[in-house]
Amino acid sequence: MSETSGHPSWQLSPAFPGRAAWGTASRLRAWQEEALARYRELDAQDFLAVATPGAGKTTFALRVASELLADRRVEQVIVVAPTEHLKVQWAEAAAKAGIQLDPGLGGSRKGRSRQYHGMVVTYAGVAVRPFAWEALTVRARTLVIFDEIHHAGDNLSWGDAVARSFALATRRLGLTGTPFRSDATPIPFVAYAEEADGTRRSVADYTYGYAEALRDHVVRPVVFMAYGGGMRWRTKAGDELAAGLGEPLTKDITAQAWRTALDPKGEWIAAVLASADKRLSEVRRHIPDAGGLVIATDQQQARAYARALETISGEKAAVVLSDDAGASRRIEEFSTSVERWMVAVRMVSEGVDVPRLAVGVYATAIATPLFFAQAVGRFVRSRRRGELATVFLPTVPILLAHAGALERQRDHVLGRPKHSEGDLWAPEEALLAEANRRRDTADLEDGRFEALESQAIFDHVLFEDRQFGLFAEPASADEADYLGLPGLLEPDQVASLLAQRQRRQLARRVRQERRERVPEAVSLHRALESRRKELNSLVSQLARVRGTPHSHVHAGLRREAGGPSLAQATTDQVEARIALARRWLAAS
Repeated sequence: MSETSGHPSWQLSPAFPGRAAWGTASRLRAWQEEALARYRELDAQDFLAVATPGAGKTTFALRVASELLADRRVEQVIVVAPTEHLKVQWAEAAAKAGIQLDPGLGGSRKGRSRQYHGMVVTYAGVAVRPFAWEALTVRARTLVIFDEIHHAGDNLSWGDAVARSFALATRRLGLTGTPFRSDATPIPFVAYAEEADGTRRSVADYTYGYAEALRDHVVRPVVFMAYGGGMRWRTKAGDELAAGLGEPLTKDITAQAWRTALDPKGEWIAAVLASADKRLSEVRRHIPDAGGLVIATDQQQARAYARALETISGEKAAVVLSDDAGASRRIEEFSTSVERWMVAVRMVSEGVDVPRLAVGVYATAIATPLFFAQAVGRFVRSRRRGELATVFLPTVPILLAHAGALERQRDHVLGRPKHSEGDLWAPEEALLAEANRRRDTADLEDGRFEALESQAIFDHVLFEDRQFGLFAEPASADEADYLGLPGLLEPDQVASLLAQRQRRQLARRVRQERRERVPEAVSLHRALESRRKELNSLVSQLARVRGTPHSHVHAGLRREAGGPSLAQATTDQVEARIALARRWLAAS
């Protein structure tokens, strides 16, 4: 282990890491400067920095390490990362800052070159040899950087090993973009404050959330394209069931409908992948190297999605199946290429830096808020002002709720009641996901679950917790309006343009209905059926926008427009409610 001799000045290159915030090319980003000032002010053994994915946590941490090494306050740096791939990524980033980290098997009895300033290890690696890491830590004054520190609570043995190994470290710096967990496992070296209700909430020393990063143009705004549709499947008991994706259903039925939608042989995923590819083509008109990422549930689905994308786009899609050396190489090759699509299984849900990713398809059944936030985080890293990210997802209520809460800051809470109704971050969500995985696995093993039919329909666009758009068929002019959003837009321009597209869609729908008005010769029941279907579609949209049940919207329309219940209403009375619903939707 070398001393800091030969170590460059703590003043890093203005270009590092090549993604300086707008107007701050000669220095760190504003939030990094603030966080650094806070770190110097506290001058404490432990420091927790929470910053949204893509904001530059690595840069901040390396600046801290650089200063501490230059001042000889520490003699070595140990970085603890979640995955093997990130070990290499950390070593490469540190080298640009003049800090040489060994990404190999840290703690090896064979030793390492004295030119290194430290090493990188995974949380799992620490758990294997905690006493070796404890000995290494006490041998010299050590700064330990915990990348995505919430992972220290993933496994009880991991947390214990981390606590034991680095208890005597000179300095500890925790980093995370998602400080919350779905369970009540405490995170080592994280401070918790007692709340009035008896729970304990994690306390960060500095926080820089997505909303702040978006305001500062450090990250991209994200537009969510939500797709629903009808699903039909056969259960392991032999029963055939049908349901609309996004309808108010039990968690069990929702999970099965969701699984049917993601079936590679079905029409739903094929239509969504085709729409996503159209969106990518539009983005590449403004950003030629823009890439897309499909996050799949398992390896079989990943390969099937890749074949579908090759058929759709005419270009072979990169496939990343596991967290090994080959996967790391494929991710790096994709990052520096101009390939259109990459399909991955979990691999790129966290920490992997592919800044050119601009379009995503959330094609996995994992519903935890932590995984969702990290997955979306792969698309928000901004390279230049005005870049827009687009993520396609099914209209599963829990996913839409996660998307709507993207800008809200969440902390890790211990001692939360086990039945917190309406709490998206409650532990039961993780338990539900696990139960779904167990059930799905069993169904696959006995081969009795069968996806029979799936149809995709464009449902709406979600941006800044606001919904835009009405139902539309894939490949229709209505869908094309939203897929054709320019790839370079400011956040206020996005909202304005989406509202404009919605007004255009409403006007187009009115003109179409006038042309296709049911003639007098058509039977009354067909005419009523057609108008009721249109009304129910509008009510569904209003219910989602307002966050109220369908029945409440129907009741409000009846109060305002008059008339009996929908079943007893005449065609004119239904038309009046349709007109009123459109006015409400246009004003929302």
